[in-house]
Amino acid sequence: MADLTTDFLGITSPNPFWLASAPPTDKEYNVRRAFEAGWGGVVWKTLGAEGPPVVNVNGPRYGVIHGADRRVLGINNIELITDRPLEVNLEEMARVKADWPDRALIASIMVPCEEEAWKAILPRVMETGADGIELNFGCPHGMAERGMGSAVGQVPEYIEMVTRWCKQYYDRPVIVKLTPNITDIRKPALAAKNGGADAVSLINTINSITSVNLDTMSPEPTIDGKGTHGGYCGPAVKPIAMNMVAEIARDPETAGLPISGIGGITTWRDAAEFMSLGAGNVQVCTAAMTYGFRIVEEMQAGLSAWMDEKGYSRVSEVVGRAVPNVTDWQYLNLNYVTKARIDQEACIKCGRCFAACEDTSHQAIAMSPDRTFTVKDDECVACNLCVDVCPVEDCITMEELQAGSVDPRTGLTVQKEPANWTTHPNNPGAVAAE
Repeated sequence: MADLTTDFLGITSPNPFWLASAPPTDKEYNVRRAFEAGWGGVVWKTLGAEGPPVVNVNGPRYGVIHGADRRVLGINNIELITDRPLEVNLEEMARVKADWPDRALIASIMVPCEEEAWKAILPRVMETGADGIELNFGCPHGMAERGMGSAVGQVPEYIEMVTRWCKQYYDRPVIVKLTPNITDIRKPALAAKNGGADAVSLINTINSITSVNLDTMSPEPTIDGKGTHGGYCGPAVKPIAMNMVAEIARDPETAGLPISGIGGITTWRDAAEFMSLGAGNVQVCTAAMTYGFRIVEEMQAGLSAWMDEKGYSRVSEVVGRAVPNVTDWQYLNLNYVTKARIDQEACIKCGRCFAACEDTSHQAIAMSPDRTFTVKDDECVACNLCVDVCPVEDCITMEELQAGSVDPRTGLTVQKEPANWTTHPNNPGAVAAE
């Protein structure tokens, strides 16, 4: 059996699945239920400084994008950080950590961008016995308007400054949570590293408006006829999150910086993909909100079975495995040639591949009078669109042309070695990026 135990920054947990800082981790009751269900750790919902109370809306807080089967693809939320008193949260955190010493417990924190505010809260968090802190530099709504959250995360100088304060006044691991609402994720990651951060976590939610009520002409969720942008999360953001994780993992200046992966993780496969791109563990929110805490049982069982099948004995053996294969476009092998192949026995003759290719791609699929669909190799550019739109899994596949064969589309002999990007016939006049 594969060992799912993880050591992230010296914090040991029985598996790599943590709950992200969000509504599911807002109170002792929820966190105890999460640990009973099998979660390896939690990041407590973001704590704020003492002072004027945080007041959330008393109306809809979520907007949802559904798939055709009403499966939740993405959730937009306009909820703020915890609206419960700081002292209550700290007392609950201490009790939970005392009762569950084998689980990771991280305190998410967001206070004004002032040294004294951080200096005041950090010793109190330390007294709870929490394993570390996560600096919430990502929340894009509500708190950002007050100079916190993504308002800090979008300014590398602020990230580095606040991280230095926290490393000065706190002697346990400091994780910096990054906002995706930025042009180049590597810059805030480098700022966190320069400030002494022990790790980064990403992504936080993406600025979004999920829908508009066309009767009231107001964005949803609607509060008394008005709406606002919120933070988008769920399966729909996974591709964006994985790209940002990979960019940090493969950049020479940030490579080696531990990463906690967040963004649309719903299955064990999602988690394995994040970890292969450099994440040492993963944080989950939307999946738990959609299916409940016991979804972690499926995640653990699936990950363990896959690791056994592949011969991985520890999670650490998976982390970063795919990073060397993430490259820039200019380094892709232009001598690698594939063609689409249609399995006639599996084909249900729906015609989706033909319609997609004929109307929007390269007219590389022929349709006979009896609706038999075949690929025209001399037109096929292997774009994969037919594979993607086909409703029957593995009915259409891409077959590699072997070295020495002639590509019927270009008339060129397929070579084994990668071509020079600047001189390849398919890229006349191309200039390699520096």
